[in-house]
Amino acid sequence: MTTFPGSPKTLRGAVVLLDPDSGRLKRFITLQFNPESLSRSLQIQSLAGGSGNRSEALRLSGPPVETIKLDAEIDAADHQLEFPNQNPTTRIFGIHPQLAALETIVYPPNSRIRQNNALASAGTLEIIPAQSDLTLFVWSVSRILPVRITELSVTEEFFDALLNPIRAKVSLGMRVLNVNDLPFNHRGNSLFMMHHQLKERFSKLSQASALGGAVVQVLR
Repeated sequence: MTTFPGSPKTLRGAVVLLDPDSGRLKRFITLQFNPESLSRSLQIQSLAGGSGNRSEALRLSGPPVETIKLDAEIDAADHQLEFPNQNPTTRIFGIHPQLAALETIVYPPNSRIRQNNALASAGTLEIIPAQSDLTLFVWSVSRILPVRITELSVTEEFFDALLNPIRAKVSLGMRVLNVNDLPFNHRGNSLFMMHHQLKERFSKLSQASALGGAVVQVLR
């Protein structure tokens, strides 16, 4: 990180967990280091597909299925272990808490597992699976997306004397939840619609190139 006084302050990406019903903020997980790259893939939802139906060739059934992948790094040696008295949790547990904050997103609550087991033992015929928190991926104020984590892999690289991990690389795969995934009045769907509208506004800011102008003249 540069110490030049005129350098801009860089925002950090984050994963945010909200209560799916009330919208209450439950957890805010800030990435320690912003990854240098982020890959996105859009799978187009076309009615035509491979059917060969010419009347449906230009029709879309909904927004594309967007997936996001990134690699993040967690490193206790960055500053936390340098000042152990100021970071007792890191000194005792390494980066276990930071890893657990991410990993427990894809775990149902322990209390719900016990509750469902008790219901099953009592002969309950239908047990509703646990509902996860609404997960948001925040990458700038212009990109706040409701997502479902589809892939989470961790490579632990260095350990302290107690074998606590002190450095790890985390690969995170996410699927953006859109109007086909959530009820229309769901909080997550509202966030997706805001993102969709913002993307449309951004597209209008794109300036036509000289080649684009020439093409427009040909099409007239």
